[in-house]
Amino acid sequence: MTERSPAGDQRADDDDTDAELRRAGSLYVVGRLILAPLARLIYRPRIEGSASVPPTGPVIFASNHLSFIDSIAIPVASPRRVHFLAKSSYFEGTGLKGRIVAGFMRAIGAIPVRRGAGQAALDALDEQRRLLDDGLAVALYPEGTRSTDGRLYRGRTGVAFLALQTGAPVIPVGLIGTDKAMPVGAKMPHLGERVTVRFGAPLDLSRHGAAGSGRARRLATDEIMAAIHALSEQELAGVYNEVPAQGAIEKIKQALPHERR
Repeated sequence: MTERSPAGDQRADDDDTDAELRRAGSLYVVGRLILAPLARLIYRPRIEGSASVPPTGPVIFASNHLSFIDSIAIPVASPRRVHFLAKSSYFEGTGLKGRIVAGFMRAIGAIPVRRGAGQAALDALDEQRRLLDDGLAVALYPEGTRSTDGRLYRGRTGVAFLALQTGAPVIPVGLIGTDKAMPVGAKMPHLGERVTVRFGAPLDLSRHGAAGSGRARRLATDEIMAAIHALSEQELAGVYNEVPAQGAIEKIKQALPHERR
């Protein structure tokens, strides 16, 4: 068996991403033509501040996260194409249902990535940086996972790291009502619930310092979360939205001081 060098692995990963972007491109256009009018008809979304979104160049949308349909609301409301990283399992299903799910995810601008901690998290950041280097727009949720109680949780520093490393402006986004349109655990969205999408002014976070500085990442993250809070008007939780730890080792790791990415 022939072993690939790290450079070869990187080129292969880049080729995979380019192929995925091409595959998603046509589906995104079709999906937006279908989904956007349908979503506007059903949910009558209020869209505020979209004029503040730069029409070209790298952009990071940083949003609160209340529901699965957040990843539909932002692309529908955004004046430009948005890319999300989504669990690769959404794209790997078999049969008709698997193809439908994969097609739907590509239609909303999702790119498959292996999710997880450690190397998987670093790989995800690399993927997002590559999209930004190509002048594209990406969307992330600084809280890390959906809020199940409607409160806004503390932000993890991965978004700030990406912004400080690439120089891309951050557009804060406040979503209101998506948790009512499709609550966590619901199989299908509820019809007729009004959704609001608010885009804030671009944030230039460079004054906080370099991406390698933990203090700079924390200050930049807090600025992002303050802007999201002003838009979403949620109650502040004041803590991280932690996934319940499984096993004694994971519980100990969560209890120890560490930077949440």
